[in-house]
Amino acid sequence: MIIEQVWTGNAYRNFNYLIACPDTGEALAIDPLDAKRCVARAADRGWRITQLLNTHHHADHIGGNTAVVRETGAKILAHRDAARRIPNMDRGLVAGDTIKVGNLAPLRCLDTPGHTMSHICLLADGDPPLLFSGDTLFNAGAGNCHNGGHPEALFETFRDQLYRLPSATRLYPGHEYLTNNLRFTLAYEPDNADAARLLEKIDGQDPNDPYVTTLEEEARINTFFRLDTPTVIKSVVERFPEIGPTPDPKTVFMKLRELRNDW
Repeated sequence: MIIEQVWTGNAYRNFNYLIACPDTGEALAIDPLDAKRCVARAADRGWRITQLLNTHHHADHIGGNTAVVRETGAKILAHRDAARRIPNMDRGLVAGDTIKVGNLAPLRCLDTPGHTMSHICLLADGDPPLLFSGDTLFNAGAGNCHNGGHPEALFETFRDQLYRLPSATRLYPGHEYLTNNLRFTLAYEPDNADAARLLEKIDGQDPNDPYVTTLEEEARINTFFRLDTPTVIKSVVERFPEIGPTPDPKTVFMKLRELRNDW
């Protein structure tokens, strides 16, 4: 498997992805907003984009569909429930569905509501596993729920799916927010030495060569993975004393998401 993480350089800090089979040259494009750049990158590598996966229906993820299909004839894949919002969708996906790209092992679809209620994450089982997380999970952060999502559903996605993935899983999100997310972590867990060290290491990094975290690392630096950490709980309770001194993990998650909305 070959992975191209395509930095768009736009105001939303989108990442687009190409997953290619070296044997056949077939490629899957994930959220190829920058159609021109994705098509050109595939052509430079000698690949054919045959499929296009939208993790969800927001404009900054589906905005390149028409151009990619026009240039390549790729089939559009997305969550089955997004069919009304994604024009000309060819295949609706549900949890457990697989996507074949050439001779690669099948990529597995996870139904991950929260950022929107029809969101797909894509898991490549392997050594190590790879997670293409769209806007559900970011490096050191979690997706917002402003436009058609719900924070309770997002918590359940984290609790029931993301927390259970192998710790070696490498994370490939839909946006580059790592620096700001680490600063959020340190605002509510100022004694997090791992987050402080990583912030110093990557501050000012070139997003064309981004730092890739693992879920093991996320467990140390991502506030949304650290719901039972005393400093995090203390910080949340100080901001929301009405939740009492010993809030459950769901309450901590929901309040962190509320705090992050204004960060």
